[in-house]
Parts: sequence; structure tokens; C-alpha cells
Amino acid sequence: MPHTYEYPRAALTVDCVVFGFDEDELKVLLIERALAPFKGRWALPGGFVHVTETVDAAARRELAEETGLTGVFLEQLYTFGEVNRDPRERVVSVAYYALVKLAAHETKAATDAADARWFPVSDLPDLAFDHAAILESALTRLRSKLRWQPVGFELLPERFTLSQLQHLYEAVLGTPLDKRNFRKRVLALDLLAPLKSKTTGPGRPAQLFRFDPDKYTHLTKRGFHFEL
Repeated sequence: MPHTYEYPRAALTVDCVVFGFDEDELKVLLIERALAPFKGRWALPGGFVHVTETVDAAARRELAEETGLTGVFLEQLYTFGEVNRDPRERVVSVAYYALVKLAAHETKAATDAADARWFPVSDLPDLAFDHAAILESALTRLRSKLRWQPVGFELLPERFTLSQLQHLYEAVLGTPLDKRNFRKRVLALDLLAPLKSKTTGPGRPAQLFRFDPDKYTHLTKRGFHFEL
């Protein structure tokens, strides 16, 4: 016989803020809701947690079901529990943020999403529920973490130029950076491996680099602190 509780319980959901970087712009992945409430409005991908799964597993499942994304960087952000945040019932949401290399993943709408589309963070539609507040919280976390951990490389292609790296930092932080000083600080970290190949096409060829995660792991075990 199932156990009954004296007090009603809140439902539990997950919501995912998925960031990508393309054409010198920081972007976020939104879904168009196909079901009420807020049918036709744009929202963060997410959904209800099954009683048989962890919240981490639910976040990855919802990402895969609603956007087709799998195997991406995903980290828990914050728990949002305003009483009236969902018109259906009392709902508490555990929010996550994800970082995606756009060229490496194909997105597609599925399950209860009518569409899935990337939007510039600087030009967003009106979002359903309290998702604007969740997105702002994720952006604040990303800006902070970008300076103290090499998470920015999760947004870049495997091979990149120093200009691309600088444009990423400028897009996320929302401020221009001095080119000479930025490059000096980046190269001083000694975490970038220069490649033999360079960029092709119009303009002067630029040196390509890749981030060395093994070296970063080795250095952190010895007390290295990333700061940029």
C-alpha cells in the first residue's frame, strides 16, 4: 500500500540554460513550448523529474529529449522555488547551465517542444515562467567562472585562434579587452598547444591553438590556479 503524507508535496523539475558561441556572439538555446501553459512562448529546455532518477539524470534526459543534445558540459546552478513560479501547481526547479560547441552538435526540437533555436543573449524574446531570472543567474555564474576556470574552451572549436578566444571572453564579459595584454596573460598560463596549421582564407593567416586539458589537470594537482 503506498504511503500517504499529511502535507501536500511540491513537484520537482529541471531547467537547463544552454550557452553556445558563434560569430562573436554568446547565444542561448531556447525551445518553443508546444503545450500549455505558455503555449507558443519561448522557454528553457527542461521538464519534470521522474521518481526513479536523479536530478542530474533528469537534466541530461530533458536536454536530449527536447533539443537532441547529449554529452555536453553540464553543471548544477541553483534551485528556484518561488511559490507562484508555475501556474499549474507548486513546482520547485533545479536549474543547470550547459556549454556547447555549436559546430559539434546538431539541435532539434522533440517531445513537447515545437521548435528549438539559438538566440543571442543580447536579443532575447519574452520568456515563459521565471526563465528570464534563471538565465540571468546562469550568465552571472558563467561570467564569474570564466575568469577562474578554463570553461570557456567548452564553447570554442577544438582548434581556435587567440582572436577567437578573446572575442569569446569579450562576448561573455560584455566588455572590450586590450589585445596585447590579453594575449600575454593567456600565453603565460602555458595551457595552449600551438598547432602546425594556420587559418586559411581572406586576411593574414593566424596561428591555431588547442587547449591542453591533461596539462591543466596535472598542474591543478600541483596547486596551479587558473586566473584570466
